[in-house]
Amino acid sequence: MSPELPAAEPVRRSELPGGVRLITESVPGVRSVAIGIWIGIGSVDETARQAGAAHFLEHLLFKGTRRRSAAGIAEEMDAVGGELNAFTAKEHTCYYAHVLDTDVALAVDLLADVVTDAELARADVELERGVVLEEISMRDDDPEDLLGDLFDQTLFGDHPLGRPVIGSEESIRAMSRETLHAFWRGEYTTPRMVVAAAGNLDHDRVAELVAAALGRAAREHTGAAPRPPRVATGTRPARSGALALQTDESEQAHVMLGVPAPGRHAPGRPVLAVLNAALGGGLSSRLFQQVREQRGLAYQVYSSTVRYADAGALSVYAGCAPERLGEVVAVVRDVLGTVAADGLTEAEVARAKGSLRGGLVLGCEDTASRMNRLGRAELDHGRQRSVAESLARIDAVTPEQVGALAEELLDQPLTAAVVGPFGDPSDLPGPLRGL
Repeated sequence: MSPELPAAEPVRRSELPGGVRLITESVPGVRSVAIGIWIGIGSVDETARQAGAAHFLEHLLFKGTRRRSAAGIAEEMDAVGGELNAFTAKEHTCYYAHVLDTDVALAVDLLADVVTDAELARADVELERGVVLEEISMRDDDPEDLLGDLFDQTLFGDHPLGRPVIGSEESIRAMSRETLHAFWRGEYTTPRMVVAAAGNLDHDRVAELVAAALGRAAREHTGAAPRPPRVATGTRPARSGALALQTDESEQAHVMLGVPAPGRHAPGRPVLAVLNAALGGGLSSRLFQQVREQRGLAYQVYSSTVRYADAGALSVYAGCAPERLGEVVAVVRDVLGTVAADGLTEAEVARAKGSLRGGLVLGCEDTASRMNRLGRAELDHGRQRSVAESLARIDAVTPEQVGALAEELLDQPLTAAVVGPFGDPSDLPGPLRGL
């Protein structure tokens, strides 16, 4: 039986001038509102010369607008105890605020000001260039983060999905103010914008605030229709059977093994979610039990999925002592091979479905999670799926469907990336070299 759904008013959607879409969800009983301006532009939209531009802008737009200094932006948000931040992903960027319900007008005005009226002063570009380079260095010092980027590069190759969101040291050092300004003005247009909000709010009032705050930007696109969701280009960027090594004098070896998976427009998303949860999504998952609980080979082991418009991936991560890497990889390969051949038990599928249902409903207790759900759904699919509909889709998954998908995906050659104290791929243990 599905868990009882959190009470909420129906989601409402409006199209505002300039092609801006507004999606809101009223959540009774809370005193906060999470609101975000989502732009359907991410690192996949960058050329090689622009690599890292969307993330660089995420830093730079907070450095000041024509009406506010960087300090002024921070002071206004701190004065109401709110949160103001942003994140960049491969296919979108989001600038968001989390405030008391009495401060929604301030949040909307601040977000619109930052996203559409930043100054991008040359001095600030140079200042933030140093900050982004420090962030790249910090990524390089975190083996797990470095591994994720290395795996994407290995799996997706020269496709833009294979480039790090953060860019490279070379691209950031070469990035000019003119390149950043052109990317911002050319890509951050109102037809690409979705404003998502969840919490104690009134849709019509939020619509008035957003229309006023984005009015000047919207006038540049008078009569424009919202951009439709990103569609698959027909390319198949993901590769199978490659191996990459990044030498790092770390105490542990970090490995990621995975296979290409269907993009988000392909059917079967709930089936993939159930397969992933049963493989490595929790303490009772097969990988966690086999690698950690029964053999004590690693402290951390898990599986995960990504689904983009063009492609997706199902991957497994583990961190272990370098001398145990071969055994860890052998066990992971054995688990994946067994699931590909035999599928999962009814009990495993039932537990995975229960885990997904609980996680979905528990996430709905957080206005920020609700806001994220709204924004991503509008950008990715152009429609909202209710929590009840999502729960029903999970409930409908059968062990036979999971087994068929496991056979299709896990029979592919594995792609692997390793970060650890190995000087050359020939130094890696046999189970890796034999992929």
